[in-house]
Amino acid sequence: MKTTKLIIVAGICIIAMMLSCKHEIPVLPGPPGEEDICFETEVLPIFQSYCAKSGCHDAATASDGYILDSYNNIMARGIDAGNAASSKMYEVLNEDGDDRMPQQPNDPLSAAQISTIAQWINEGAQNTTGCAPVCDSSSFAYSANVRPILQTHCLGCHGGSAASGGFIPLDTYDDVNAMVNANALLPAILHTGSYPMPKNSAKLSDCKIAIISKWIAAGAPNN
Repeated sequence: MKTTKLIIVAGICIIAMMLSCKHEIPVLPGPPGEEDICFETEVLPIFQSYCAKSGCHDAATASDGYILDSYNNIMARGIDAGNAASSKMYEVLNEDGDDRMPQQPNDPLSAAQISTIAQWINEGAQNTTGCAPVCDSSSFAYSANVRPILQTHCLGCHGGSAASGGFIPLDTYDDVNAMVNANALLPAILHTGSYPMPKNSAKLSDCKIAIISKWIAAGAPNN
């Protein structure tokens, strides 16, 4: 019996020693298009809409030396890949007052947008492309489907008090509906009008355009 107990104790000790010597394997991001954030469709549009605009961080202005219109330019400064908490680019999104980006009078990013950028950085800040999340144009309600598209791609320039002085506000349903009634929203996103939108960015995906088109065709309801 004593021998058996000694063998069991020795076995436990050996296993404990083996576990204590084992190195932790870092958790790496999974395949693009699953749970990972897609830079091309989820992160870049936020930077292009809210940051890379005239007077801020477009190529012409380059405020404080930052140009935030492409992956390479975004990665040039302020991103610590794998660690959002130590990334200046993420830190300023959570600041208050004059230290907050986007600066006043521009509206701050939403909690969801900040979380998206943080997750992208923590996943390694990869230049993931061709990995758009699943888009279903069969659903085209204003609140659930249209509004999030406008928030990501448009409100950086067309939201808050910064939308005054020549910029067209799209903050509220009434603002958006006014653009629909003026037959200005659809030509803008189709890039067939005088002012293609998003400005200086690629056209929205076919699915996102279909969602907005179907919503307009249904009478642009406030649903």
